[in-house]
Amino acid sequence: MATQKGIMNTAMVQAIGVRKQFGSTEILKGIDLTVERGSVTCLIGPSGSGKTTFLRCINHLEKVSAGRLYVDQELVGYEERNGLLHEKKEKDTARARMSAGMVFQRFNLFPHMTVLENIIEAPTRVAGRPKRDVIPEAQKLLERVGLGDRGMAYPQELSGGQQQRIAIARALAMKPKLMLFDEPTSALDPELVGEVLEVMQALAETGMTMVVVTHELGFARQVGDHVVFMDAGVVVESGSPDDVFNSPQHARTQAFLSKVL
Repeated sequence: MATQKGIMNTAMVQAIGVRKQFGSTEILKGIDLTVERGSVTCLIGPSGSGKTTFLRCINHLEKVSAGRLYVDQELVGYEERNGLLHEKKEKDTARARMSAGMVFQRFNLFPHMTVLENIIEAPTRVAGRPKRDVIPEAQKLLERVGLGDRGMAYPQELSGGQQQRIAIARALAMKPKLMLFDEPTSALDPELVGEVLEVMQALAETGMTMVVVTHELGFARQVGDHVVFMDAGVVVESGSPDDVFNSPQHARTQAFLSKVL
């Protein structure tokens, strides 16, 4: 028990036997995974392997069907009483969800709002903070993602790469302890991918804990501290980028990498 507690103290995310079913279809089939504080964990694998579903479970956008999932030592979406799990009230889950920023494949910016308005929306409306405090912070975030002069622009006036960088700034505006990225470059033209990955790499260098679902294996190799290969709802193999990419142990990992590297 002491060993488990020690793991929890160093982990930002701890998944223990996590399962997820949609109807009779089991998408996650017992995920055991630890994400260390301050680390970048990259989830790779074929489409349909459960990567995005697991990411959404971390943020309780999907409810786990079985197992335990902790973020910063707190159960996600549930509380445990007398050994049984009881679902938390939605307002409590929503409050906890603010601790994890999420960046999606599609940018999901509000088209009728300016860039600055998009960034300050959640801190003011959800967190209830005054605009006079939030606007200067939002401007600094815009500068951080290289778009300090675009605060008054509307999303449709920006390229896809710029919109995704705004989405990252918007997620950071809630001052999360954890950032989740769901294939953040998959919807971008190839020439725009680099500018988003540069922002993500800079964020990683600040010590932000990140879980990244990605097909950008170069990013996973260079920036990731831990690489997890998933297939058919299970973790097939995990380890350092060097271990997974240069000397994969499992035949399924070897077959996947031989096709994509």
